[in-house]
Amino acid sequence: MEELKVREAEVGAHPDRQVSVTDPDARSMMKAGGGTTVSYNVQTAVDSKHHLIAAHEVTNATTDRSQLSSMAEQARTALDTKTLTVIADPGYYKGEEIAACYDADITALVPKTNTSPGKAKGRYSKANFRYNAKRNEYICPAGERLTYRFDSVEQGKTLWVYMRYGCSSCPLQSKCTTSNAKRLKRWENEHVLDAADVLLKKKPDAMRQRKRLVEHPYGTIKHWMGSTHFLMKRLPNVQAEMSLHVLTYNLKRAINILGVPKIMEQLQAA
Repeated sequence: MEELKVREAEVGAHPDRQVSVTDPDARSMMKAGGGTTVSYNVQTAVDSKHHLIAAHEVTNATTDRSQLSSMAEQARTALDTKTLTVIADPGYYKGEEIAACYDADITALVPKTNTSPGKAKGRYSKANFRYNAKRNEYICPAGERLTYRFDSVEQGKTLWVYMRYGCSSCPLQSKCTTSNAKRLKRWENEHVLDAADVLLKKKPDAMRQRKRLVEHPYGTIKHWMGSTHFLMKRLPNVQAEMSLHVLTYNLKRAINILGVPKIMEQLQAA
């Protein structure tokens, strides 16, 4: 019990509220199939032509939500191109990250996530309300208008607040709200997200393309590793270990694409 009290104090003092006694840099992360595992977060950007890993990074961030723009910039630098289209899964959806990509002339295609608590209870979510940009208002499923009322600043983001009163008399109230008033919030840069969503809908194969691209190198490397763990501990060491995996993968991939004689010719010319 005394040892557990010491551990409790360590966890309470840690910025992430968690401590790994095996590897202090590792973090508890959600697994795709459910549950958690103490691990690292490996990011990769894979080019669509040859399936080479253009950029990679190992972090101990517990989610992918803040990784999109950084990885996209690294990939663009590695590929030496002015414009770039990146495709990512819903785990990367974050308004600020997507807007940062478009500000940098990088087209980001990321499916929207809907974590509305109302939707989980079977009620309408914001996706069921249509935004009218010309009138700067929302139209609810019953055809009523939610007009702009005021600005709100939350977590450093400026949000526009839209409201409509009189919902108690609406026949759809049970599917919408428990209050007499319905309120929606819109980020000041949400038009960028709307435009990105429209562009993604025009590319129905984008997510299948993403799986073919990014999962290919992961599957190959995990096969070589035997689906085991990293051998090293601490973040700098794990980063070095992953870099060796990426170097090996890219080299073997280049040999398959160009052949050994061509690679030797290029190396001698350099």
